[in-house]
Amino acid sequence: MSYSRVIPFFDHTPAAPKICGITSYEDALRTIESGAGALGFNFYPPSPRSIPEEADLSWIEKLKKDYPDSALVAVVVNPEESLLVRLREALCFDAIQFHGDESPEFCATEGARFPYWIKALRIRSEGDIEAATAFETPWLLLDAAVPGTYGGSGHTIDWRLAGRFVGDHPEKRVILAGGLTPGNVAEAVVTVRPHAVDVASGVESAPRNKDPEKVSAFIANAMNG
Repeated sequence: MSYSRVIPFFDHTPAAPKICGITSYEDALRTIESGAGALGFNFYPPSPRSIPEEADLSWIEKLKKDYPDSALVAVVVNPEESLLVRLREALCFDAIQFHGDESPEFCATEGARFPYWIKALRIRSEGDIEAATAFETPWLLLDAAVPGTYGGSGHTIDWRLAGRFVGDHPEKRVILAGGLTPGNVAEAVVTVRPHAVDVASGVESAPRNKDPEKVSAFIANAMNG
């Protein structure tokens, strides 16, 4: 899929995949040109894919200018106000993704300051997934629940559970994450029928380094699932 054929991520289901943990302009460019619908930029310091709050964001601003149809998503975990202000003032993020323990009220207030907002939930059980309905956004990302982590663990969630949620809540736009790879993403899409899929470690040659062949294979397999 070439860039010219990308359909805006938030406007169409199924959407082209979201590739998360982008840390360089070169990886971003290759990922966009492979047909990704959205790119995620991690601002959670403990993550090996984190971008420091004080980092120069001009390369992300350039991406937004040059590739306006590719959604750029800032990923945060229990963020401080200073980080939220920095991300808002950058004017290059289409969405903010809350990936921590943020309350529905916090997400609604801070998310409204961006064009879109996504709430990520770590799923162990039926109760976890039903709690998603408390968040006033259609954009929900379902990830694996692994103690001591806020995503990027490489573990999968129960796809049948996620699929039931998708069927029961057509008003929600579910983004499936957790342990997806080029080898299993087609099956995940068939089982869950999500709005989109999300991957970080599953398309890397090493943390912070996206493997172009894996990225291309992941996107192709996801869109053909």
